Amino acid sequence: MVSEEQVLIINTLFPVLALILAGGLLKGVGCLDGTFFAASDRLVYFVLFPLLLFWKIGSAPLGPGTSLYYLLPAACAVFTVFVLSLVVIRLFKVAPFKAGSFNQCCYRFNTYIGMAVVINLFGEKGVQLFSILVGLLIPCINVMAVSVLIWFSGESQAWQQRLSSTLKSLLTNPLIIGCCCGILYARLLGGFPEYIDNTLRLLSSTTLPLALLSIGGALSFQGMRKNVGLALTGAGIKLILFPLIGVVFLALFGVAGLAWKVSLLFFTLPTSTAIYVLSSQLHSDTELASAAIVVSTCGAFFSMSLAIASFPPG
Repeated sequence: MVSEEQVLIINTLFPVLALILAGGLLKGVGCLDGTFFAASDRLVYFVLFPLLLFWKIGSAPLGPGTSLYYLLPAACAVFTVFVLSLVVIRLFKVAPFKAGSFNQCCYRFNTYIGMAVVINLFGEKGVQLFSILVGLLIPCINVMAVSVLIWFSGESQAWQQRLSSTLKSLLTNPLIIGCCCGILYARLLGGFPEYIDNTLRLLSSTTLPLALLSIGGALSFQGMRKNVGLALTGAGIKLILFPLIGVVFLALFGVAGLAWKVSLLFFTLPTSTAIYVLSSQLHSDTELASAAIVVSTCGAFFSMSLAIASFPPG
């Protein structure tokens, strides 16, 4: 007999898993190639996903009484895991070339998978809470990740230029811009005329399928064998310790209701595929990044299932 919790988990996570597997299959049989996925990634990152964030945040008014108290415990949990990853790097003498990639995989999160699951579970209000959370944490996480990558790069020259470039990239990050514009719109107006709402809905309906297919197409087992230890360690921190630390902070700050559910799900998300790109740009181990992404993505379907099963009714 299948329980209600099991039905909820299957109905929520199976569509996400199916699209990710489809992306890998379509790439494997040659139906879609790297050129398609590269173009799709650019379209999703620079246009479609920022529009989705803007639409979802801006659809409902954020009045002066709207509580955003759940943001602080999430930020505290991220920073705690960030520090913990540095302790692990020091204690286990992780090589500098691998340190930046390992550090990222412990706390960076896959926004696309998160949004897909939140839409299936919580609807418009949950998406709004998740979008605001993403908008807060993306710049913080990028600063932490780039700082560690620069520190362990072994290149002392031109770090000022790297820092300047990082700050510029944050200010021009399309996801951050989409979130900030959505929050501003929601504060000032909230809601869209029906013809605008319908247009944004059509555009947004293509976003997550393309993003999930691209995640499947990007999964690579390159370097898995020689990096399995660090990849498993990073996934353990991301999918086990991170949620436990997050729950502690949620309890300390008294977070409850839908904000608690959205936050807990956020803590159980897999690591971001963006760690590969950033590791490549700042001279860290891309093979470790690939291995960590695969292990974390596979493991996250178990951690997200546990999170969903733990949700109180209502």
